[in-house]
Amino acid sequence: MIRVWIAGATGYAGAELVRLLLGHPQVTVVGLASERHGGLPVAAALPGLAGVADDLVLHEGVLPPAGLRADAALLALPPGPAMTAVPGLLEAGVRVVDLGPDFRLGDPETYFAWYGRQHQAPALLGRAVYGLPEWFGDALPGARLVANPGCYPTAAVLAAGPLVRAGLAAPDGIIVDAKSGLSGAGRSPAAELHFAEANENVRAYQVGGTHRHTPEIEQALEHLAGRRVRVTFTPHLVPMTRGILATLYASLNRPIDVAGLVEIYRAAYAGAPFVRVLDPGRLPATKAVLGSNFCDLGLAVDGRTGRAVVLAALDNLGKGAAGQAIQNLNLMFGLAETAGLRLAAVYP
Repeated sequence: MIRVWIAGATGYAGAELVRLLLGHPQVTVVGLASERHGGLPVAAALPGLAGVADDLVLHEGVLPPAGLRADAALLALPPGPAMTAVPGLLEAGVRVVDLGPDFRLGDPETYFAWYGRQHQAPALLGRAVYGLPEWFGDALPGARLVANPGCYPTAAVLAAGPLVRAGLAAPDGIIVDAKSGLSGAGRSPAAELHFAEANENVRAYQVGGTHRHTPEIEQALEHLAGRRVRVTFTPHLVPMTRGILATLYASLNRPIDVAGLVEIYRAAYAGAPFVRVLDPGRLPATKAVLGSNFCDLGLAVDGRTGRAVVLAALDNLGKGAAGQAIQNLNLMFGLAETAGLRLAAVYP
């Protein structure tokens, strides 16, 4: 059994980690940490776990307390704390999956430009594996540090990856228009997330290439394309709890019909258990992936403008966060990629 420590366990992504890992056949959750709820039984902060995890008490801090042995640490934290905690965890022989942004960008100057702080462990940036298994899975077995992708980048890179890898898309004109449920903004309260503000309201935010996920999307696609990629990314909040629907537009370098596009995508994701490329004419919806680790891709070609249109639907707390972290954990430790994750979507 893999002994797992979870820090940030009472945020939305952390709570989803706990829920999923408690049902994992080859994982034991040995400890949980919460900055806001340290010292409380886990069910006091997450009532849905009553009767399931009554023996777990939330610790304070990020690192496991003395005497608690863990094989892996999953960190569901905001920017900053992970970069100071990870060196000590690695030195203690604990493997790490960081669900936050601290190790996603390979360059400390880029990190400073987008997050406004100096990176405290810059030497580890080059050692972190970007945890998108469908494209970077070969580097995951045996990895010591994995940077779990953001929810928007997961949708965008899965949608664009086959296009840029095949040289089908113009790399400087990709547009990603994405809508996310409110849980993507985290559990900490903000005025725009109150019911009266968010209900019956759709709004864009961080428009004009200012969202922090932009360089992450570009970095991953540049790795696949082998050249510079520039993306126009516009995120929106929609009045639902969880889910992302991202629509990608890319100018094609040569004519292709939708059947040919589907063939390319199915070849790219052959053997990827959590990516479902839909038949021509079918389009993804967030309800079809709710509570699961699946990403559904729908494809279309606008022959009049010469553009490919790719739609990606995923659960921002599943494949966009906790589910993908567990997928990475499985591969790091040589387990079946699907262990603990073979869950159908919640319906309705």
